[in-house]
Amino acid sequence: MTRLHDADRRDFASDNYAGAHPEVLSALVDANGGHQTAYGADAYTARLQEVVGAHFGAGATAYPVFNGTGANVLSLQALLPRWGAVVCAETAHIQTDENGAPERVGGLKLLTVPTPDGKLTPELVARQAWGFGDEHRAQPGVVSITQSTELGTLYTPDEVRALADQAHDLGLRLHVDGARIANAAAALDLPLRAFTTDAGVDVVSLGGTKNGLLFGEAVVVLDEAAAPGLAYLRKMNMQLASKMRFVSAQLVALFEGDLWLRSAQHANAMAARLRAGLDALGDRVHVTLPTQANGVFVTLPRAVSAELRRTWTFYDWHPESGEVRLMCAFDTTEADVDAFLAELRRLLDAQG
Repeated sequence: MTRLHDADRRDFASDNYAGAHPEVLSALVDANGGHQTAYGADAYTARLQEVVGAHFGAGATAYPVFNGTGANVLSLQALLPRWGAVVCAETAHIQTDENGAPERVGGLKLLTVPTPDGKLTPELVARQAWGFGDEHRAQPGVVSITQSTELGTLYTPDEVRALADQAHDLGLRLHVDGARIANAAAALDLPLRAFTTDAGVDVVSLGGTKNGLLFGEAVVVLDEAAAPGLAYLRKMNMQLASKMRFVSAQLVALFEGDLWLRSAQHANAMAARLRAGLDALGDRVHVTLPTQANGVFVTLPRAVSAELRRTWTFYDWHPESGEVRLMCAFDTTEADVDAFLAELRRLLDAQG
C-alpha cells in the first residue's frame, strides 16, 4: 500500500498522534503466527501478569482492554454498586473527554470538584463525599484521580496516600486513571508501585497508547476484594479481545524492560525543553501551569496561534483566553521543539 502521510511530520496536539514504537511493532510480529488460545488464555497474557506483578506487587491482576475509556469505565463499574457515584476533579478525563461514557455506559454518577491544578485533596473530596445513606443522593463510592493530571501536574506518593486513607476511612475506593502514568513515574523518579500499591490505590487504569502502543490498555486490580466481577463486565462492555495476545504482547514489550520509562523520560525532557524556550520569550507569552510531565500550557496571542497552525497542530485549551496545550510524545525530537519555538519567535517578532 502507498503511504498516505508524511512519516517525518510531528505535531504538539497529543501524544496520541504519535505512531507505535518500533519495539512494540516488533513484539506484535513476534506474537503472530501459529495458534494461541483466545480470550486471554495465551502465553503473552500469562506473561503480562508476571510483568504487572513485578511493577505493582504479587497480588496485582491485569485485565487487558482495547482503550483508555474502556479501562476507566470498567474500573469504575467494578468498584461501584449500581447506585454508586465517583468523586473526581472537574477537569478529569472521565468528565471532560469520554463523551459521558462513565455515566451513559457505566451507569454511574460523576460528582465533580473544581480544582486549581487538576489535583484532588482530602478537603476537596469532602465537598462531595457526603450524603451517605440518603436515598435521594447518588452514593459516593469511589475517588478517581488522574496521574499525571489533565493539566500536566503530578500527585506525590504522600498526596495519593492521604486520598486513599480518607477514601478507605469513608468506605470508598481509590481509582487512578493512569493514561500517562509512565510520564508521572519518570518525572517523580519513582517506581510505579510507589504511588499506587504502596500508597493505598485499589485499581489502576494502566495506559500504554500514549506511550508507544498501537492500541491497548489494561485495568490493573491491586486489591482483589475491591473489584468483583470485572471479568464479566469486560465482556459485557465489549472490551474482551478474542485475540488478546496482541494487546498483551504490546504491554509486555512496553513494561517488561525499561521501554515505558525511556519513552516517558524522553517525552518529559522534550516538554521541559519546550517550556524553557517559551520562558525565554519573556512576557510575550504566558505559561499558565507547572510543566511537570509531558504537557505545556501557554497563552498565545490569537493571531500568532492562527499563523502557527499553518504549520503545526495543537489544541485550544481555553479558547476565550488564548490558552493552548502543547504535548510532547516519545518520538518528539529536539529539532521539532526548536523549529516550533523558532516559528513562534518569528511570528511574535513580526507582530511587534
